[in-house]
Amino acid sequence: MTRILIADAHEVVRSGLRAILEKHKDWEVVAEAQDGKEAVAKAIESKPDVAIIDYSLPLINGIEAARQIHARVSNVEILIFTMHDSDVLISELLEAGARAYLLKSDANQFLVAAVETLANHQPFFTSRVSDQLLKSFLAARQHKHEAALSPREASVVRLIAEGHGNKEIGKILSLSPKTIESHRAAAMRKLKLTSTAALVRYAIRNKLVEP
Repeated sequence: MTRILIADAHEVVRSGLRAILEKHKDWEVVAEAQDGKEAVAKAIESKPDVAIIDYSLPLINGIEAARQIHARVSNVEILIFTMHDSDVLISELLEAGARAYLLKSDANQFLVAAVETLANHQPFFTSRVSDQLLKSFLAARQHKHEAALSPREASVVRLIAEGHGNKEIGKILSLSPKTIESHRAAAMRKLKLTSTAALVRYAIRNKLVEP
């Protein structure tokens, strides 16, 4: 038996969800809540397998309710149910421990599949949301790649932090002082730093040198 909690401020929404869910064999709605605090309390009390939580709950919103439920109820799978279509919201719900996101406009089409997937302890996202997640991941990866120092730039930053000048670094790395200056400038541009002191602090903070 899959035990389900529904948290939504509107009784008509809760009733509609219950009607859809209880048509499914071996599913039972064991608790309902109309605000975030009640959702957390009902989850602790009823220990559902799946919690369907509206983002726009009163008192505490669905993300904070999800965070508290995830921290206090073992093995619960959380679906954030919302009218809002937002990349930022997707990131927030993942950080809060939810593993599914469903627009209310998509409920008739995807609600049963979402609950089935969560009941098997697998995340659920529609293809559109999956595409958004992939694009966000690739953008973050590209940004990280662009900001990362090359091995040569990291060596130059380390030697600068150790107190060496361009000529000394050039001798150590068998490069011209002009090339060393180019690597220094590239590193500072990538790291968005404007002074040698900031470059030294970066090297210490990132363990390129010992403080």
